[in-house]
Amino acid sequence: MTGESLLSLLQFADGLFPAGAYAHSFGLETYVEAGHVREVGAVEEFVRAHLCAAGATDVVAAVNTLRAASAQDLASCLEFDEILEAMKPAAELRDASRQLGRQTLRVTAALLHDPVTQRFSKLADENRTPCHHAIVYGIAGAAQRWNPGDAAQGYLYASASGVVAAALRLIPLGQLQAQMIIRNVMPLINSLAQEALDIRISEMGAFAPGLEIAAMRHERLQARLFRS
Repeated sequence: MTGESLLSLLQFADGLFPAGAYAHSFGLETYVEAGHVREVGAVEEFVRAHLCAAGATDVVAAVNTLRAASAQDLASCLEFDEILEAMKPAAELRDASRQLGRQTLRVTAALLHDPVTQRFSKLADENRTPCHHAIVYGIAGAAQRWNPGDAAQGYLYASASGVVAAALRLIPLGQLQAQMIIRNVMPLINSLAQEALDIRISEMGAFAPGLEIAAMRHERLQARLFRS
């Protein structure tokens, strides 16, 4: 990747990117409320589970979308969006993915003026496509010439850092401990990113019922800090 492409990837993977990820715990808050996550080891275990689920679904969708958008194949991007919609049975996680996608697309459409981004944005505004985050991320990556492997790593890193940031607000977790978690999961991020490069959309899938059930139960918590 060129220096400019790398910087654009860092921008989109940064925790300060205004996608709204800070408002979501992706089920972590439910585990904390139930007493299953109270210390650093349990947080890392949750992060690993979250990454494995994302690596086998969202990251695969993002990589395949990047390749399709690079070939100006908008029809495939829309098809992948519908497939990802069907693969998110928990409404909370499905809605979170849509919200992150629309927020990311709003910024992407303002920053980039390539044909696929603008056409996808128009369809999303007309509610003719779900607009999942991974799909928008892949389209943005194609427009900015991201390497698929680097894009996959960036997506997973942002996912890990987002969950760790949520943990910092939910339990007594020090900043050094948080950084140690991110460091410890880096080999997993690398391996999942490499695996995603060779998985076709038809092979995409993950089995993480615990995460989905936690997301479903979140709305019934007595007190909530996060939206999911």
